[in-house]
Amino acid sequence: MLTDELRAEVARLKADRDAVILAHYYVPPEVQELADHVGDSFALAKLAATLPCRTLVFAGVSFMAESAKLLSPEKTVLMPDPAADCPMAHMVRRETVDAARRRYGDDLAVACYVNSTAEVKSWSDVCVTSSNAVRIVRALPQANVLFVPDRHLGSYVASQVSEKNVILNDGYCPIHRDISADEVRALKAEFPDAPVLAHPECGPEAMALADFAGSTSQIIEAAVAGSARDYIVLTVDGVRGELERQTAGTGKRFHFPATRPACPDMDRITVERLVDCLRNGSGEVGLPPAEVAEGARAALTRMLELGR
Repeated sequence: MLTDELRAEVARLKADRDAVILAHYYVPPEVQELADHVGDSFALAKLAATLPCRTLVFAGVSFMAESAKLLSPEKTVLMPDPAADCPMAHMVRRETVDAARRRYGDDLAVACYVNSTAEVKSWSDVCVTSSNAVRIVRALPQANVLFVPDRHLGSYVASQVSEKNVILNDGYCPIHRDISADEVRALKAEFPDAPVLAHPECGPEAMALADFAGSTSQIIEAAVAGSARDYIVLTVDGVRGELERQTAGTGKRFHFPATRPACPDMDRITVERLVDCLRNGSGEVGLPPAEVAEGARAALTRMLELGR
């Protein structure tokens, strides 16, 4: 429970540091409640680059804070818990990228999901998010696209952009991959009129049961706009709070798989760690080496240009 005293302290600390708190939809709801802005990876990346503040506090995992620092190197970027990481961000080998470039030459683009380290981004031509991946891959001039690191999002993109040869990498989000198709079928039996809204990081068996696929923000938009009473949601449970906030008073209900899809790294971002970060300036995110930063920043910047 957030007290008035805690809210007042957070407001004072933000003023002292000229700080803005950005929170991803997957962090705990009380952290989202203290944030100035809540969103998915693409929305927060765009926003972080435009805010006039001196300090960004990124309530999310490391690749998000790292991307904010790359796009706003003049700002101080703080993470409530620097150990909050994303396993998928590391699931790319340089040899995979180099082999594809040797095979396809100039007719290859490397499209890198933003859920990746700065080093992986620096090997790539453009970054994408789940909300803009289809649009960006379709807009690339190359016929061949190596999609890293997530094979599931890459497979979804391939299904939507059949004119391209999309080459998949063997990476994945453990949380989305492990959403059980049997548990989804059980929910469909219990709520037969409920649309299934799925994040494309889900595995193929769960995705085959989806009525709608999209990013976290697109799932929220679909639920808000939809006419159904019940919705089956296949993504990290942290989005439940925003779904309920945006549909308050409508009677809509949201059902997640019985095995709760929870991200242990996002759950590391607690109110206590957020406040400590503001008090002490702890968890400062630095820039990677210059050659890595330059390539990663170029890939992120191209995403912002193509993803408009």
